[in-house]
Amino acid sequence: MSIYKKFCTEQFHDDGTLKSLTPVYPENFNFGYDVVDAIAAETPEKRALVWCNVENEEHIFSFEDIRRFSNKMANVFAASGIGRGDRVMLILKRHYEYWFAAIALHKLGAVMIPATHMLTVSDFVYRLKAARAKAVVCTTQNDVPEKLLAALNELHIAPKLWCVQHDTDGFENLTTAMNAADDRFERVQTRATDPLMLYFTSGTTGYPKGVIHNHTYPLAHIVTAKYWHCAEDNGLHFTVSETGWAKASWGKLYGQWLVGSAVMVYDFDNFDPKQLTSVINRYGVTSFCAPPTVYRYLVRKGIPDMPTLRQVTTAGEMLAPEVFRKFEECTGLKLREGYGQTETTLLMANFRGTVPVEGSMGTVSPFYNIALRGKNGEAVAVGEVGEVVIIPPENGIQPGIFCGYLDNDEQYRHVWRGGVYHTGDAAYMDESGHYWFHGRFDDIIKTGGFRIGPYEVENVLMEHPAVLECSVVGVPDALRGQAIKAVVVLGSGYAPTKELEFELKDSCNKKLAEYKWIRIIEFVEELPKTISGKVRKNVLRCV
Repeated sequence: MSIYKKFCTEQFHDDGTLKSLTPVYPENFNFGYDVVDAIAAETPEKRALVWCNVENEEHIFSFEDIRRFSNKMANVFAASGIGRGDRVMLILKRHYEYWFAAIALHKLGAVMIPATHMLTVSDFVYRLKAARAKAVVCTTQNDVPEKLLAALNELHIAPKLWCVQHDTDGFENLTTAMNAADDRFERVQTRATDPLMLYFTSGTTGYPKGVIHNHTYPLAHIVTAKYWHCAEDNGLHFTVSETGWAKASWGKLYGQWLVGSAVMVYDFDNFDPKQLTSVINRYGVTSFCAPPTVYRYLVRKGIPDMPTLRQVTTAGEMLAPEVFRKFEECTGLKLREGYGQTETTLLMANFRGTVPVEGSMGTVSPFYNIALRGKNGEAVAVGEVGEVVIIPPENGIQPGIFCGYLDNDEQYRHVWRGGVYHTGDAAYMDESGHYWFHGRFDDIIKTGGFRIGPYEVENVLMEHPAVLECSVVGVPDALRGQAIKAVVVLGSGYAPTKELEFELKDSCNKKLAEYKWIRIIEFVEELPKTISGKVRKNVLRCV
């Protein structure tokens, strides 16, 4: 029996589809002890993590391995003063040390802050300052140590610094320290309501917001793994995501291990469809999830036979119907779309036991009470567009929804106005009960599977002396879903030339993480604005 059954009760419709799932957990629930260590105690050799990289290195870790290495790492952290409530940033790409570190921090009751290696020095400055991180664990690749040291030099702070695998100046080698540490670790008393992790997610105004989840968050991903990914006990699930993004929590750790599936990790930098499908076939991946960009590449480059693959899912942005159809023609597998946010877990999906509807977000997760509401909080009719909102249970406790924004109670109260959680996403429901994404009520850009706040790009663009005013929007792009477009009003003495366009792109993109790069620049005489002076981005998207 998969361990997830210890932590929930399920009810089913007559046709076998899930009707409801209610979490059941002790006050001191901790994924590290109650899931990882519990599985290791019962089935120590059960496969947990299959890891390989582009250099053809390979490691296969059992749950006993994860228990042992996470204990070792927890001892290293504890010896350096890391304890309950302390915040530790992890910038580990797809290195297997991420899984040891995550579980170790959970066991300590510390708060992990996943971050992508693509961040710039200024990105690190903001996050380290906002989070008040006590320690950082990072890769030695992609100049991450150098960027971190530059950021810390600006901040004049000195958190504990660790790197993994290879020595680098200014950092202690955590891999070496871990291997030398004791693998016994006594349980630390934590509470299910304690903070577990902090994700930074883009907003439409200001810098990224810090989203805090507590220790019940992993249990909310039972639905994600079992009823959307259709991960199997003793199967192998592969989600394409770097560990710096919330998608890694959705598909590379919690729900998969709860339902007994191992996770496949391919450590790479540059996406190559041929290598990706080779990994799927070499290791016998049974379920696969990737952003739409990956499926577009696969369809464009040609899809080989993948005989072990039984379930495929996608989320993050719109996917053209022809991609759905072409993928099914080549593999016989129907893509299952899903929808959720960094602040939540899976909210809607084309679930196990149903026929996927191409282009639809699917139906409401049995884990949540979700409705569509109009501008004044009223219910909307079938076929009418409304905002997706979550109605909390009577006791007010809803695992899977974040428990706060970092140092921003006002924003947290705002998204919970009227007693419901406002997602900011617009959708409509058809006669069959399927939901269809209509857009954002704000101006978040979704490109290549990443969420970008326009302010983050506009702020850098305004540093150039030629730019008087600017506005950044997402526009349709066949490969990325959306491309980042900057609409620029030039200052006096500057003319709109190709040379200036290239200069602006080059200047800004050097300062931006790659996933935030400006792809298109348009020069205009003035920006369209409301009577109160706000830029009308909806007009710019139509230009």
